[in-house]
Amino acid sequence: MSRSIAIFTIVVPDYDAGIDFYVSALGFELLEDTPRGPTKRWIRVAPPGAETAILLAKADGPAQTAAIGNQTGGRVGFFLHTDNFERDYQAMKAKGVVFKEEPRHEDYGSVAVFQDPWGNLWDLIEPK
Repeated sequence: MSRSIAIFTIVVPDYDAGIDFYVSALGFELLEDTPRGPTKRWIRVAPPGAETAILLAKADGPAQTAAIGNQTGGRVGFFLHTDNFERDYQAMKAKGVVFKEEPRHEDYGSVAVFQDPWGNLWDLIEPK
């Protein structure tokens, strides 16, 4: 039996703000934006060619609102692999993505931590 992770959720304060960041700033594709009633939408985004998508879920209630930007307790929780670190690093910086550090070159590859507009931490990595 083959298994894979198909979708994971990132809670955002607003659907359109989530789309703007992940599609416009990171260059992800908008795979789906389907209404699910009067106030909810099913929004999937992913890097071009990726098998796993992100479901952008608008916070619903105080507990979800409190989790925005801190879904992994302040740790890097998401990892974006690239085949060209310098290209993607420069493009993301030019689009206003906030990097928390300068790029590092580790034994596993080139890496820099960035954050989404709400504080979730990501690694941009070009593996060796």
